[in-house]
Amino acid sequence: MKKYQVVGIGNAMVDVLTRAEDGFLAEAGIEKGIMQLIDMERAVALYGQIGPAREISGGSAANTIAGIAQLGGRTAYVGKVKDDQLGAIFAHDLRAQGADYVTGLAPKDADGETGRCIVVVTPDGERSMNTYLGVTEFLEPSDIDPNMMADAEWIYLEGYRFDGPDSHAAFAKAINACKGRGGKVALTLSDPFCVERHRDAFRMMIREDVDLLFCNRAEMLSMYQTDDFDAALKQAGEEVELVACTDSEHGAHIISGRVRRHAPAVATQIVDATGAGDLFAGAFLWGLVNGYDAETCGRMGCVAASEIISHIGARPEADLKALFAKHQLI
Repeated sequence: MKKYQVVGIGNAMVDVLTRAEDGFLAEAGIEKGIMQLIDMERAVALYGQIGPAREISGGSAANTIAGIAQLGGRTAYVGKVKDDQLGAIFAHDLRAQGADYVTGLAPKDADGETGRCIVVVTPDGERSMNTYLGVTEFLEPSDIDPNMMADAEWIYLEGYRFDGPDSHAAFAKAINACKGRGGKVALTLSDPFCVERHRDAFRMMIREDVDLLFCNRAEMLSMYQTDDFDAALKQAGEEVELVACTDSEHGAHIISGRVRRHAPAVATQIVDATGAGDLFAGAFLWGLVNGYDAETCGRMGCVAASEIISHIGARPEADLKALFAKHQLI
């Protein structure tokens, strides 16, 4: 048995969550519903504009790994933070969930700081993310422990992390070490604008290395450059053995061995959509490594996503296994 069921690699940052009306987005120059990369100066200025906020350890793939750990999965995470206050918050929160986190810290005198994502949540539950990557942008091959990757059943790669000078090489090192020992690779596309920036690199990785592709409708359409959702799903299913594509209130579309199935959404009051896709992926992967079929994994993902959007923050507050049992999934 391998030491880890899932090892995640991606951004390491702290989420700063605040509520605001739609008018604030226009005043602050924030585009609704997407992730925008910002610099340190903009991060400081925006932090001064927002109202009361809550700081929670975050990062897309880190949220996924935290969800798997909460379910009892054997997990680890690789993502770079600085030896500063926010870096300590990130490391403590992730380890407290039960995940291994041993990535070397950027030193106190390093340029930049621990990354943070200022998330503005509007009354409809939509989140608009303003991300200062900080030192997490500089994940490099030396941060990848090949023995850890070889000892993982799956590695889970975050598309956002493609925004970095050495990240592609770091991913390649992780993939080679994992696949060299019979492991598998999952990739999340993260954001349609991320797809626009890195489409060619994503397509090559999807064709050559990816065993499980996570995305949402917008990312799927962007990846295959079409307005025909069914055609895009079909093409993805021809390139990847397993595809899990979320579709908001319409649930998720699962393609396994080119056979398409549907997992219905679980109705809930939307408080904050932050992390819905992250926890969908976490629940799906937990189900997969524990022997559940792809359709059941998709339904688990929808249950977990429903829990996350019912409260502020991207880490589960309810017992996910109890929710799975309630929905007769385990």
